[in-house]
Amino acid sequence: MDNSSGVGVLDKAALVLSALEAGPATLAGLVSSTGLARPTAHRLAVALEHHRLVARDMQGRFVLGPRLSELSAAAGEDRLLAAAGPVLARLRDITGESAQLFRRQGEYRVCVAAAERPTGLRDTVPVGSQLTMRAGSAAQILLAWEDPERMNRGLQNAAFTAAALSQVRRRGWAQSVGEREPG
Repeated sequence: MDNSSGVGVLDKAALVLSALEAGPATLAGLVSSTGLARPTAHRLAVALEHHRLVARDMQGRFVLGPRLSELSAAAGEDRLLAAAGPVLARLRDITGESAQLFRRQGEYRVCVAAAERPTGLRDTVPVGSQLTMRAGSAAQILLAWEDPERMNRGLQNAAFTAAALSQVRRRGWAQSVGEREPG
């Protein structure tokens, strides 16, 4: 599929941002994932950093920058997050367990909303936490309805199987007893 807009520098900048969606990347990682020449990838990443669309983590790797969140907020209310609050609270009240909502971001899942139970063991994943897609009920749910190629890639080194994902699709929910990720 041709993703060219006809404006080369924007297309290349979009490649850099898309590569960072999967998580932090070194310059070599950006070159590898985008196919851009090293000087071009560096020039674009630094220019995007100047505009706060890209930032650096503690190891100096490139990451998505804070300006993206600001632009997202300015674009309007996130209807999923607005609807999630009351649903997560109701689910927590019915089950007596904490409840979280995750979104897939590249090869990770990010907690975007949570409802903590008021008493007992506090086991909520903090909002903003980035976890792999290798374990957990949220990973199962997010992978269960992926296209077959992406699902098969996601199953590599996963704590669950294709059969488990088939059951998730049939039931409409996932259980991950003993599948907690470290942290």
